[in-house]
Amino acid sequence: MAEVIDGKSVAEDVVSKVKALTAELSAKGATKPGLAVVIVGEDPASQVYVASKSRTAKECGFHSLQHTLPADTTEEQLLKIISDLNADKSIHGILVQLPLPGHIDAGKVIQTIAPEKDVDGFHFINVGKLGTGELDTAFVPCTPAGSMLLIERVRGKDLSGLNAVVVGRSNIVGKPMANLLLAANCTVTIAHSRTKDLPALARTADILVAAVGRPEMVKGDWVKPGATVIDVGINRIPAPEKGEGKSRLVGDVAYAEAAKLAGAITPVPGGVGPMTIAMLMANTVASAYLAAGLKRPSF
Repeated sequence: MAEVIDGKSVAEDVVSKVKALTAELSAKGATKPGLAVVIVGEDPASQVYVASKSRTAKECGFHSLQHTLPADTTEEQLLKIISDLNADKSIHGILVQLPLPGHIDAGKVIQTIAPEKDVDGFHFINVGKLGTGELDTAFVPCTPAGSMLLIERVRGKDLSGLNAVVVGRSNIVGKPMANLLLAANCTVTIAHSRTKDLPALARTADILVAAVGRPEMVKGDWVKPGATVIDVGINRIPAPEKGEGKSRLVGDVAYAEAAKLAGAITPVPGGVGPMTIAMLMANTVASAYLAAGLKRPSF
């Protein structure tokens, strides 16, 4: 049976380190890390995420700021808030919760965030830095950054020569994940819905990352014996066995089947999920260190 990769405990380690780094920053007389979260509208899932991000920021000892804006906020009003946050020296990270209402151009909003405060890693400058291997100054999107830490916990930091297959090509997970694995000297293949004979390709992977958004698409017999399987998917499916109208969370990997062959695997929930917020805190504290002219901490 596979080793279960406990994302919750690794995330707690990251948050503990962030707390220690924040205290160290204050002891040096530098400005404590500041994280501003902006949410537009009443999307219930977004409300939950934002509350969790703000709560963790306060736990870490950050200066935590939240702008909760009505759904009819104009693009111009939102861009003005971002411009003010860009100029605010007490803020090191700016996060605009997606999705935004339809009348606002999300791409334009994200590109307005100062790259050195773009702790989500979506600004083209950070995307370009990651793509060209400038990892010392790039901010990497939080989910792939967290997934990479989980891989390193199992495999160690030296991943040279391992075959990695990333199933999914989104800008938020698939592409940055592939770039991180390339930077770690893996041989990387990006697969997607149009890939021919995906099961055979997946079976070549020492590291298999599923980030495709389809419940339990990756079957057990797609997994190479001993592979490290990272399941980024979070899908809610009906669970009639729990009662009428009930649902449960599953990943993109058929967990019970895959766990029989994998060397290590992340569960859903409790795998990659907790790492996302932890890495947001890590990026914010890193931004504060860079702003203070100090060496960027590593995780």
